[in-house]
Amino acid sequence: MFRISKSTSFLRQSLVADLGDSDAHDIDRFCSTEAWVGDLANGLFQIGRVSGYFHGLEQGECGLLTLLRCYEPNDRVHILELLEDASSSPSSFCFSTYIICGPEERQPVMCVGESMGFGDTVHGAMRGVFIFPRIIPAQGSH
Repeated sequence: MFRISKSTSFLRQSLVADLGDSDAHDIDRFCSTEAWVGDLANGLFQIGRVSGYFHGLEQGECGLLTLLRCYEPNDRVHILELLEDASSSPSSFCFSTYIICGPEERQPVMCVGESMGFGDTVHGAMRGVFIFPRIIPAQGSH
């Protein structure tokens, strides 16, 4: 799934306010999430400990191409195009793919984000959240 929208936010504030504590607990039970930010002036992304762990990278700064190399090869071009489109004007976007962890290991990842802050003297920024589903093998399966 690759999606871009030329709007400035996904949810209206009224929808966000309706989310209760039980929804947050459900999300934590099934997913790990972490926010990230990107500076379009220098192309660097700030990722945290959780994102670094799942991407197999150190937390802190990394370039877009470093992140893309972690993803499913067939999805890299689509994700790059999506982010390039979002870097030209305020947009909301999302994508899902797999992080390649090893020959037989793949970690699903979803990303939801937005770009903002464009102007004559400003190069813009991106921010978003990575969502890492917790995949637990069923009992008795290998």
